Amino acid sequence: MSTDIPGIDPLDGLRAPQDPDCDVFLTGTVFLDIIFTGLDSAPVRGTESWARGMGSSPGGVANMATALARLGLHTSLAAAFGDDHYGEYCWDALEQGEGIDLSMSHTVPGWHSPVTVSMAYEGERTMVSHGHEAPGPEGAHGAALPAGEPCFPRCPPRARAAVASLAPGRTEPWVATAARNGARIFADVGWDDTGRWDLDALADLEHCQAFLPNAEEAMRYTRTGCPRAAAHALAERVPLAVVTLGAEGAYAVDSATGESAEVPAIEVEALDPTGAGDVFVAGFVTGTLADWPLADRLAFAGLTAALSVQEFGGSLSAPGWAEIAAWWQQIRTLADQDPAALQRYAFLEELLPAAARPWPLRRAVPTIGFRRPA
Repeated sequence: MSTDIPGIDPLDGLRAPQDPDCDVFLTGTVFLDIIFTGLDSAPVRGTESWARGMGSSPGGVANMATALARLGLHTSLAAAFGDDHYGEYCWDALEQGEGIDLSMSHTVPGWHSPVTVSMAYEGERTMVSHGHEAPGPEGAHGAALPAGEPCFPRCPPRARAAVASLAPGRTEPWVATAARNGARIFADVGWDDTGRWDLDALADLEHCQAFLPNAEEAMRYTRTGCPRAAAHALAERVPLAVVTLGAEGAYAVDSATGESAEVPAIEVEALDPTGAGDVFVAGFVTGTLADWPLADRLAFAGLTAALSVQEFGGSLSAPGWAEIAAWWQQIRTLADQDPAALQRYAFLEELLPAAARPWPLRRAVPTIGFRRPA
């Protein structure tokens, strides 16, 4: 269940009656994530390892959807769900627990949910996944569509923004449709297994307002040796290029204004990096839709990602406004803080109420199988 502070709306004052009900639309595969924590080292072949902790939660595209919803954005997710207990659990956790709109999603009869087992140790994680492509198309929750219906999702809802994951040689028709309907498209990208690293192969890039690769991806796609140079090269192809620099932070170039910005990362003890990239994108989308300055958007995205890696799991670790408020309250009480670094996050003052709980916060880690009291 989300621990967001009631009433926090990052788009407060910007909403109008004619605006779409949906702030952000996204689609993809939902996994059931089972996370083992408290491992002292990697499992050794031929032995049995015991973990001191375990959690389970929706994963895959659910990481991004949860991160967006916890930041107060009205989020719509189109995904296939298995009709097994895992699928029911993920549907309930996202719809009831996080308030995500699943009206574009569907349950596939006889299809089992994709599963990922993640083992976190020494600040890294090792994952094993299993799943099959969902047969389709399917319709609303539990109902199959008649033969001959177009592929899912047929038409995305009107939205302020949409998040897409680009892949070489693949075109997703819904991206162009969403862009034509006024959505601002934010896109990330995965590793190019073809080894070609050809920007022209990312066909949907032409519809994107913002492209957010990591440094290695950006340099390979632009044939540059510096991530900042890569960001400027990408800004010739998209209005806004954001390159994440890992422990160094992030760098962005706005080609419309000519502005660039760089914000260093927040130093934290990373327990599990799962989903941190998704949380960064969610934070940046939030700041962009709220019309914040470019540097504030980068700082906020980096902050939310830093908070997420201090917790285990993907969607489990996505911070809400309660975590952000508690961090801001705590960080200002610590001795020897750099005044300039604190000033970088002073924009939070106007957004956040007084924190209701002390830092650090811990979310309840859900599991599967407990029955609700009668």
